[in-house]
Amino acid sequence: MMALCAAFVSCSDDDENVNIPSEPVVELPEWYYTGGELGTTHLATFNAFEQPTASVENAGMYQSFKNGEALFEKPFMSNNEGVRHGLGPVYIRTSCLHCHPGYGHGKRIGEGVFNTNEVGNGNLLVVYNKDTEGYVAWLAGMPQGHAVAPFKAPIDESKITVQWLDYTDEWGNKFPDGETYELQYPEVTMPAEAVYVYNQGYDKLGNYGVKLESTIGIYGTGLLDAIPDEDIVAEWKKQEQDGYMPNGLNKAYFENGEWKNFYANTAQGGDGTKYIRRYTYAMSRGPLQDGAGANAFWNITNATRSDRRFHYLDAAGTYALYSSKDPEVQAGFEGYIAAVDPDKEYPEFWNGTIEERIYAYLTSKNLPVEVTDEEYTDLMVWHRGLAVPAARGVDDIDVLRGREIFEEIGCAYCHRPSWTTGEDVVRDPARFFSGDELPRYPKQKIWPYTDMVQHKLCMENDIRTGWCRTTPLWGRGLHRKVTGSPTADRLHDCRARTTMEAIMWHGNEKSDARRSVEEFRKLSKEERDAVVKFIDAI
Repeated sequence: MMALCAAFVSCSDDDENVNIPSEPVVELPEWYYTGGELGTTHLATFNAFEQPTASVENAGMYQSFKNGEALFEKPFMSNNEGVRHGLGPVYIRTSCLHCHPGYGHGKRIGEGVFNTNEVGNGNLLVVYNKDTEGYVAWLAGMPQGHAVAPFKAPIDESKITVQWLDYTDEWGNKFPDGETYELQYPEVTMPAEAVYVYNQGYDKLGNYGVKLESTIGIYGTGLLDAIPDEDIVAEWKKQEQDGYMPNGLNKAYFENGEWKNFYANTAQGGDGTKYIRRYTYAMSRGPLQDGAGANAFWNITNATRSDRRFHYLDAAGTYALYSSKDPEVQAGFEGYIAAVDPDKEYPEFWNGTIEERIYAYLTSKNLPVEVTDEEYTDLMVWHRGLAVPAARGVDDIDVLRGREIFEEIGCAYCHRPSWTTGEDVVRDPARFFSGDELPRYPKQKIWPYTDMVQHKLCMENDIRTGWCRTTPLWGRGLHRKVTGSPTADRLHDCRARTTMEAIMWHGNEKSDARRSVEEFRKLSKEERDAVVKFIDAI
């Protein structure tokens, strides 16, 4: 329980002096300050994920933060000049807010057609080769379901469907005391006819599969970026030495106490400096300044900036090739390119056959800049400047008991409660930022509840490769309030509609969390509810 200290003051020395108590001073536990002194917001309202950190305000960056917020929220348009122009020629969403409602995790989508026009649907299609588990080369890693005429979308979303299937675990979805729960998982169907290049004659789709992945919350990512690389490596090394995980560690990234697979950038102005990986489920990204958000601000809308003057398309080049041969694209290209390049500054867009011109435009590495450097800087001030909501219920007896049990049954091993940030010297693999223009978080004790390590839960229709970085738990209990979703939408594809369902999805016999779930099942209903209440409070 929190300690309450009352201070007393004396008003005078005469016979009428009285001791008047002041307002009680509440001594809050350190885990209340999820983002430390510099990164915690005390709001728990619908806009709790949207607040700037103290570092933003202390550094005089508030206006830049608000400018970046507008770039995140407002849709990009297909016009070629004016505010937020440059959408397309193919794109995933018109705005970042589409995928991150309330700046948080994407919402669970319903059954039926995969429709990304709805704000809040942060689900992305993961199209992969079932034989290799790698992304297919004939679609962009984040497949695009929209296009600006005369171009056509790489995938036709109207032909893609999502079905939610019931799942029964080995315990019959029932606790020993009789309480029951339900489990569901998504299955995506994408016929070959939904793929544009297949309809144009490309016949090498191979043995592909499709899964869902939902976006994660953006708040607090600047604080995670401030954790020193050596501390994250030390955690991986510790877990390798402990040997508790049935599946071990991902040897593609870490083995024999050494980090193996580094993140580097040589394509967008980077010098190839190597960094450990820390962002996305697959840990595909290094420092935040060249991380998932910095990348998504370009590839979601395909609006170019000075360090990325090219279109986000598939690695194999199939879309550019088949679009250039498409008679309907050819018929509309003259009007399209006249708006893009009215002064004919790009001879390759105007000379040669219509097929050559379209191909030159789609594969150009020197396109006009559509997002200014100032706008991109503002976006990253906002991205790095979002605070984390403080923990709730820190004096609630059930929350406190749930916190104890959370540690007792081993949940805190992977969902490591706290880290301490380093000097927070801003690092940028793309060498765009010097660091002085962004908020920083040195020497902060933060409480994200993640070990920054990948593990396997071995769920039905699991995430691609099965390896998934432990998702931070901070703030997730506010998801419904912030997004308006009727369900909790936990786990990588929002399959868990409640926190209880999320816990039980950890229980596969091959899961790294199996032992904790076995211990959870031994608890009384009151104890289980206390654990859930604690998780929802942090």
